[in-house]
Amino acid sequence: TPLYTVKLLFVADEEVGSAYGIHYLLANHELFRKDDLIVIPDSGDPTGAPIEVAEKNLLWLKVMTKGKQTHGSRPDQGANAHLAACDLALALNALESFFDRRDPLFEPDRSTFQPTKKEANVPNVNTIPGEDVFYMDCRVLPCYPLDLVRTEALRIATEIGKKHGVEISFEEVQTAESCATPHDAPVVKALTRAIQSVYGVNPYPVGVGGGTVAAPLRNAGFHAVVW
Repeated sequence: TPLYTVKLLFVADEEVGSAYGIHYLLANHELFRKDDLIVIPDSGDPTGAPIEVAEKNLLWLKVMTKGKQTHGSRPDQGANAHLAACDLALALNALESFFDRRDPLFEPDRSTFQPTKKEANVPNVNTIPGEDVFYMDCRVLPCYPLDLVRTEALRIATEIGKKHGVEISFEEVQTAESCATPHDAPVVKALTRAIQSVYGVNPYPVGVGGGTVAAPLRNAGFHAVVW
């Protein structure tokens, strides 16, 4: 008989926002208490030493640019949506210099703004596209609220839209924003003792750039760790 009641929860949609997983469980069931020791098996390394206590804020953006399609030989008769999108991707990437604080808890220790997925626009080389779609993966240090990122991204998009004569809009594919678990929380202390006892190594707290189900738990007031 274990000394504690042990609960195992399995959720299947962590990679796509957790709407039907941990968010559903938190909204519809009372499964957790404030003094629970919550450990999520979604991070770590072969030594077993790192204990994840914090996550970067996550913002995935779908960036849609609408211009005017024209023939490749007559660019002045159109508005090149792809060119504007390239300009915008570089400008959004440069936000890494604007949000420039460093936090050694994380690796890398800075906020990152990376263009990633690109949707097809025109099928042939000699057509200037009137529409273009690409995506941004933004991983932002917790010291910066996502609303600040949204404001700055919108300002940049407005400027580039005017520059190229195009319309730019954003759609948020996925977002996550959470506080950290205190380094001296009971779950951190208990897990530290267990790791020292079993593995003979000295654990240490870390932050990660990826999102886990710890974020909604922390936002709900539960001190969760990932290990």
